[in-house]
Amino acid sequence: MSFNKDLRQLLKPYYWVNIILSISYVVSKRTNIICSYLFPDSDCELDSRETEILFFLIIVVMLRTRKAGSVTMVNYLSSSFVYTKIANLILWLYADVRYGLPYGAILILVSLLLPEPTYKGPEHVIYFRGHQVLEEELKHHKNTTWLVCLYAAWHPACVNFAPVFAELSASYNLDNFKFGKLDIGRYPEAAAKYRIQDGPTSRQLPTVLLLSDGQEKMRRPHADSTGKLQKFLFSKDNMKAAFDLDGIYQECKEKLANSKSAKKTE
Repeated sequence: MSFNKDLRQLLKPYYWVNIILSISYVVSKRTNIICSYLFPDSDCELDSRETEILFFLIIVVMLRTRKAGSVTMVNYLSSSFVYTKIANLILWLYADVRYGLPYGAILILVSLLLPEPTYKGPEHVIYFRGHQVLEEELKHHKNTTWLVCLYAAWHPACVNFAPVFAELSASYNLDNFKFGKLDIGRYPEAAAKYRIQDGPTSRQLPTVLLLSDGQEKMRRPHADSTGKLQKFLFSKDNMKAAFDLDGIYQECKEKLANSKSAKKTE
């Protein structure tokens, strides 16, 4: 089911256009007809420098996408596009500046005209403007359980996690079990409050907090007894298991029913 969903997602112009841009140089160099037209003096083989660039690209893509927590084919591609396109730009410039400059212009044009598709389904997420607003909400509604995502809009792992969090909010939201998001990139004081590094190499983005009775009960990713941050892949199944969302949902649902029954008897 997930594989079919990924295939349907890849049919969107953003993905296939970026895939073409990401493989443009290798395909052009290895296809005899195209190569003989673009590089008439070349033997249509990748030289040692080009091979080194591509090998370095593979290593960078693997490392960065693993850190971003990319667990599906679409997320993996989305995380790798920026690196593959930069590598292709370098290769085109290395081959011929006359090809590199138009390729760079195409990259800019595509980024403006074809932004990455975002989740369009239902969601029940409250966006907090600063940690003070969240703190006030916790004080006034102590009987509400919160699942709060601390994120940065520019971070690839946060972008990949956004549709997952939105889908979970649509499935589990109750009057006493709510979902919220707080952009610590926009509100850096929130990063200090919740002890989260918000730099570009941070392994704490996103961080999801489970808050109940006005207090933090758990978070992911979390540090072990030695203070080492434990890696966490933010997939839907991992979120359900780690936070026991089904159990929390049932518990909150029962509390809500008991509360309504108590009001009726009064």
